Amino acid sequence: MAEYKLKIPRWPEDERPRERLLKRGPQSLSDAELLGILIAKGTKEKTAIDLARELLMKYGNLKNLSSRSPAEYSSVKGIAEAKSVIISAAFEIARRVQSQPETTRVIFKRSQDVADYYIPLMRDLKKEVFKVALLNGANKLIKDVTVSEGTLNTSVVHPREVFRDALIEATAGIVLIHNHPSGDPTPSEDDIKITKQLVETGRIFGIKVFDHIIVSSNDFKSLADEGLI
Repeated sequence: MAEYKLKIPRWPEDERPRERLLKRGPQSLSDAELLGILIAKGTKEKTAIDLARELLMKYGNLKNLSSRSPAEYSSVKGIAEAKSVIISAAFEIARRVQSQPETTRVIFKRSQDVADYYIPLMRDLKKEVFKVALLNGANKLIKDVTVSEGTLNTSVVHPREVFRDALIEATAGIVLIHNHPSGDPTPSEDDIKITKQLVETGRIFGIKVFDHIIVSSNDFKSLADEGLI
């Protein structure tokens, strides 16, 4: 595409990203053009697409960019807080779309089902987050609850917090999920210890702990599959 010094609204109509998207579809646009539409407005010196290119050059590609924080987007001159929030929200929408099944009913029948749902949501987190998925008698997801957020290496989990919502919702069973930002989903000794503690607590409450899934960017480990539950 030819370079223009004029503001985008003064470009020839066939070169304007918004108009091209409407005529030819979003797949016709480059990464920078799609990102530029989100940024919407540039500065006196740069168009929105120029700013988008700077972001992509700084972080390499859309995948790397998607895992950055709004503050990191704002490190590029011309990307103010409002624009950085829009970009962050767009990437989060994409993650949620990727995680959702074709049907609105989310049912976990096996460890792979849980991993497919949560990896897109948790792969880019910079610290450990521990979630509890509450299931009904048909293994349908009622809701999930974030129990704790730790540092990059540890997350403190208390049984009281894990089972509080499960007791309120009259849950049939739960699945424990947390991420390893290091990229290695292999369970640690602490992971195994807390899992056994929560399984025993679940027996007391009459709530079955079906599994503990540890996810990374593209992989997972199931403690049930490993014979640890």
